[in-house]
Amino acid sequence: MNQIKLLTMITKNSLLYPLLALLVFAGCQKLDEDPKASLTPVTYFKTQSDLDAAVAGIYEQYSFDGAYGFTSRMTSYFGSDDLTTDPGLNKADMRDFDRLSGSSDNGSMRAEWEGPWRAIYNANNVLANYDKVSTSDELKKESAGQAYFLRAWGYYNMVRTFGALPLVLTPVSADAIFPRDSVANIYTSIISDLQIAKSWLPVSFPGAPGKANQMAARSLLADVYLTMAGWPLNQTQYYAIAAKEADSVITSGAYNLSTPYAQVFTENNTPESIFALQFDVSGGLPQRSYGSSSVPLEESGLDGSGGWDDYYPEVNFYLNAPKCTRTDATFYTTFKLLQPDKTFKLVPWNSNETRIQHPYYKKFRSGLNGDGVSETDTSIAYIHPSTNKALDIIRYPLILLDYAEASDMAGSGPTSDGYTAINLVRQRAGEPSLTQGLSQTAFRDSVVKERAYEFAGEFGIRWFDIVRLQLLPQIITMRASNENPIPSTVSGNPAVLQQKYLAPIPFEDISKSPEWAQNPGY
Repeated sequence: MNQIKLLTMITKNSLLYPLLALLVFAGCQKLDEDPKASLTPVTYFKTQSDLDAAVAGIYEQYSFDGAYGFTSRMTSYFGSDDLTTDPGLNKADMRDFDRLSGSSDNGSMRAEWEGPWRAIYNANNVLANYDKVSTSDELKKESAGQAYFLRAWGYYNMVRTFGALPLVLTPVSADAIFPRDSVANIYTSIISDLQIAKSWLPVSFPGAPGKANQMAARSLLADVYLTMAGWPLNQTQYYAIAAKEADSVITSGAYNLSTPYAQVFTENNTPESIFALQFDVSGGLPQRSYGSSSVPLEESGLDGSGGWDDYYPEVNFYLNAPKCTRTDATFYTTFKLLQPDKTFKLVPWNSNETRIQHPYYKKFRSGLNGDGVSETDTSIAYIHPSTNKALDIIRYPLILLDYAEASDMAGSGPTSDGYTAINLVRQRAGEPSLTQGLSQTAFRDSVVKERAYEFAGEFGIRWFDIVRLQLLPQIITMRASNENPIPSTVSGNPAVLQQKYLAPIPFEDISKSPEWAQNPGY
């Protein structure tokens, strides 16, 4: 069976999932479950409600556990210094990539492959048929604009993760075969989709912040252009275009950093949230990378619930963090150990009473107003694995930092506006402003470090900086001795390290498409 057959099977088999409510956008606007959300043949596209259901189905495909609803969405990004996992337990899938030794038969990595493909396939159906719907041109463009955005986002995640891909832009028959297209062509398609989305989408969807809008398209374009200026394309002319696109979001005044940093991770759709996936536990669509996922195994709630110990930062990533209120809100450094008498003993992260002497992430514990971990400074009531916390994909600080870096690298050094942009992020973090006078490289490095800690642990942001700037040798050098060991045949070999910036194509798919060549090193 070839890859396109697999896509068709994935789409058809999505009806085998338990009945789920579709997305719940802010304002409690609920869409009922409808097969049109997963299967979208031409006969279903008759009314605006049909089209709305089909577009909601694209968002839904991204939000399952088998896509971006769980920590497995980051499996191949564990080579980054902001992510590591347990040296034992059932964490082999993530641990293998943490050791830069992942393989094509890694089961958890399939979420990074199948989730976007399902969404892209559904987007293709919408884009092939939206114009047949009996509704206004404005509403049709709003629906199609979201589909263009969501297809571009899926391809952007996949091309950065896997490299060359089949470029499938129309509904296809079950026996269709497509080769892996070049990275450059994938990016050309991404830009085309986002340019259309930018021109067709409104600046906002009042009452429905879960929907991608024009500002989301502009923001994603800025990030795409910045990535294209780095590895593997290294097309540095895109720095200036990235800066211009990011500046259009900044000058719109649509977003701000008025929300305290810690509060961003306990509320949904704050004034800095540009694009976020929405979740609904009661509707069967939970977010499961908050709550239990980043809680130490040795912690328990009074009700007997416990942590899953899935992910946390490397020791030196934490130790090198700036001393500021953001760092205090980001990292969990005092463990609460339940005692036989139902009291809690407080111990530091590096105590011999902890299993692995690592800090954890505080900002991913609570979930939405405590629907993950319910706790005080000295006790834990319960630890839940499923939350309603929206997954922020694009936060305003990303655009400020994209602008700062791109404007610096587009010319001969940092600009006044670039300093202003990074200093807005630093001020909210409780850091002093950068002093002007840095060289181009020093300023760029300051921005990259700022992004690392502003977005620590957040869905590949740090990893993709490591990839586009080719930072793996530097990151490996900084690893502490108690991290999961990287084999010497990998860490000591520059040629092998170079192959680790891309994940392998999953074995199941490469074996069914013999015309595809596996990524080097796998």
